[in-house]
Amino acid sequence: MPRTALALGVLAVLAASACQEAGPRHPRAEPAAAAPGSASPAPPHPHVGMWVTADGRIRQELLPNGRYEEARDGRERAYTGRYTVTGDHIDYFDDLGFTATGDVRDGVLYHEHLVLYRED
Repeated sequence: MPRTALALGVLAVLAASACQEAGPRHPRAEPAAAAPGSASPAPPHPHVGMWVTADGRIRQELLPNGRYEEARDGRERAYTGRYTVTGDHIDYFDDLGFTATGDVRDGVLYHEHLVLYRED
């Protein structure tokens, strides 16, 4: 029995290490590399930034490194994970294991049952 517990512990450490190394997988969600001879990198994807519900209760920040952080009712980082962008479609992969989708139409982010607006 102790060997089994030790083996499971080693597997858990290896799995956690592999997940941390995986990182974001979508090139458009990461900052673009600077062009040769350019002084500064290209701007991030246009959907990167803070999105907020009309009542301000939910704030979702799409970070330039392909990660997101969502605050709900004042609880910072209530949800975190990674995301990928394909055109105006966003796929979310939460750190807890669930997935969600969103679409940006006419400058509004429709994320599952939420409607979020770009924060000025």
